[in-house]
Amino acid sequence: MTVPDPSRKSVLVIDDDPAVLGLMDEKLTDGGYTVLLAQSGMAALAVTARTVPDLIMVDALMPGMNGWEVCAALHDDPRLSLVPIIFMTGLTETEHVIRAFEAGAADYVTKPLRLEEVMARIGVRMESAARIRAAHGALDHAGRFLLATSHAGDVLWATPQAGLVLRELSGANDAGAILPLPAPLPAPLPAPGGVLMRHNVGENELVLSLVGVSGPDELLLRISRQPLVPQRILQDRLGLSAREAEVLLWISRGKTSRDIADILQVSPRTIDKHIEQIYNKTGLSTRAAAAATASRLLQER
Repeated sequence: MTVPDPSRKSVLVIDDDPAVLGLMDEKLTDGGYTVLLAQSGMAALAVTARTVPDLIMVDALMPGMNGWEVCAALHDDPRLSLVPIIFMTGLTETEHVIRAFEAGAADYVTKPLRLEEVMARIGVRMESAARIRAAHGALDHAGRFLLATSHAGDVLWATPQAGLVLRELSGANDAGAILPLPAPLPAPLPAPGGVLMRHNVGENELVLSLVGVSGPDELLLRISRQPLVPQRILQDRLGLSAREAEVLLWISRGKTSRDIADILQVSPRTIDKHIEQIYNKTGLSTRAAAAATASRLLQER
């Protein structure tokens, strides 16, 4: 197994022709790149399962998985969402080139390869990808943990810190994995800024909100981590409103209705109405039962 030198950019070349692989290996190595080689689509997917290259070149016509199929499979891997793919083809008809771009290619070169042109395109695509990664890093630094998903909830890309939060949400141990969201996104979608879903993970609540629609099937989302407050636990577990959960929390702490009214700066009659709703929603019939239920749920947490 070839392990990329972290100080050098890595290029994965996928081609069933050993002569092309040898030529590109020599040229890229001389150009200061770490070179990864695959003679089939399946071999390429095995390579990308172990490491994420900085750029990928894939031939169009190969036995087994052809270049378009390989390109589509690579493009569907969220870990490779920022990795530019250059299509290598002797098929210069417009439909073949368009098909490559539709499969996820960022650029294409024609065969026979003009090596100086190939090296120039590699440099341009790597520089562009580096700028995008830097922008994602800046968003993370500013606390804007962003990701893009399809309407079905499949993650298309994520900034680094958003990827970490997604792995926490999914309970994944693989540091390189960015997993789909645990549930389909709701329909209809809320207005920009609205909350799409909430999930409790440990002592935190992970909140996913909609930033906007960035493509025909691409939603821009923001994910944030917030401390899970006790009343939120009661609200989620018992189906209460935020204020009802707050009232129940104070009941579990031994406060009277008048005490709670003073704390929340409302009338005791308002508190009694909230307590009545708590009884209706939970099926509990006494203050003592409500306090005991709340205490048990908080201890379980």
